[in-house]
Formats: sequence, structure tokens, C-alpha cells
Amino acid sequence: MQHPALDPPPPPPPARPELPEGASPRWPAWYAGVGFLVALISTVLVVGIVAAATGTTSDEESATFTVIATFLQGVIFIGTAVLFASFTRRPRAEHFGLRPTAFWPAVGWAALGYATFYGLVVVYTLIFQPDVEQSVAQDLGAEQGTFGMVAAGFMVICIAPFAEEFFFRGFFYRALRSRYSVLAAAAIDGLLFGVIHYDFSGAEALLIIPPLALLAFIFCLIYERTGSIYPTIALHALNNAIAFGVTVEDASVSLVFGALMLLACATVPRAQQAAMA
Repeated sequence: MQHPALDPPPPPPPARPELPEGASPRWPAWYAGVGFLVALISTVLVVGIVAAATGTTSDEESATFTVIATFLQGVIFIGTAVLFASFTRRPRAEHFGLRPTAFWPAVGWAALGYATFYGLVVVYTLIFQPDVEQSVAQDLGAEQGTFGMVAAGFMVICIAPFAEEFFFRGFFYRALRSRYSVLAAAAIDGLLFGVIHYDFSGAEALLIIPPLALLAFIFCLIYERTGSIYPTIALHALNNAIAFGVTVEDASVSLVFGALMLLACATVPRAQQAAMA
């Protein structure tokens, strides 16, 4: 019998296996809060630099400057999400929920979510009777001719839904889910989403926060059920298109951009799925 001292050493433990191709990495929950602060501070700094370079003041903020600032904000929030995600693993589009999903189930969940939202908003309106009108479209120059309306509509209906869903559902909510339950993570996501849309125009404007928080909460649930943010981007664009059309009293821009966003959210996942096959 071989002496124990002469036995060969045991083999080293196997290396930690890599995640399967396309699997979603787990981001620490603190990525959500810190990522939001980094994106917010970066937006303030960059927009401030642009304002200083163009000589724009808060008292005479032009519609063109507001469009540029809004676009920069979207780019910065998306870039921040990608940056933080890269700390864990090289980010891929599907990690942020930009992945194909079963079409008709997604349509069903989206329809159920949106119908629930509007039903609850009707009840909320009857109880609190909020008399709040957002001025985002006007700030973006929607009332300054055809070009202004098209530019404002593009920002509100196309850019904002994609950028906000990418960050708040694709990154922020997903990071929170590594620690919190679905309802807790969705509630935090919804509350922050509602708060950042408060325009500090007075106490009355606070009444806009609960409906927006509810909408974001429902978006999180839809993302949870479908595994994709394409349905939430579509709903977000549809909601903004309706609001924009009512605000500017001209449905043409809303109809065009709203239809294009719905079409994109229906066809891009299929093209993505075909490319992955």
C-alpha cells in the first residue's frame, strides 16, 4: 500500500464555468442607485457646459437648446447603464431586455397592463381631480412651426421611450431585482420614475407623480412577464404619442411617430431572432 505522504496531491477545483452565451449577468443592487446619480450628475454637468458654450440662460432657454439637452440626457443615461453593466461582463443588447419574446403573449400582457393603468388613472382622477398639464411639448418647441412640432414629437415619442425604458427597466429595475422582490423593485423603480418627471412648478404638479409611478410599476411587471423591454417601449411610445397629440391638438405627428415605434417594436425583435438563429 502506498504511504499517505507519497500520495499525489488532489487535483485543483474546476474553474468557475462561464455563463451561457446570451445569459443575463446579475448586477449588484447598488448599481441602480449609484448609476442613477452618476447619470443625473453627468447630465447636469454636460448640459451646463453646453449652456455656457452657447450663452443660454435659464431665463431665455430656447426650444432648440431644450431638444439638444433632452437628447444628451437620453444618451448619457444609456451610456451610464452600459458603463456600469460592463463592470460585470461585456454588455449585450439582450442583457438590457432588448430581446425577442413571444409576440401575442407580449401583446396580451401589454394590453392588460395598459388597460389596468387607465382604469386606475380614471379612479385617481375622479378622487383627486388633478388639474396638471405638462409643458414638455411646448418646451421642446412643438408650437413653433412644423419643424418644431416634428422635432418635439420625435424626442417625446421616439427618443424618450427608448432611453427611459433602456435605463429604468433594462438596467435600474434589473439591478434592483438582484436583491429585491418583483413588487419591491417595481415600486422603487416606479417611485423614482415618477419623481424625476416632477417639473417643480408647484405643489399642484406633485399630483402627476402617482400616475407616472403607477405606469412605470406596470412596465416593470410587463418586463418581468415577457422578459423583454420591447413591449414596454411600445407602450411608453403609445402613451407619449397620445399625450403629445392631446397637448398640441394635432394628431398627425403622434400618428406617424407612434405607428413607427409600434412597428419597430414588433419587427425589430423578429429580425433580431432571425439573426440569432
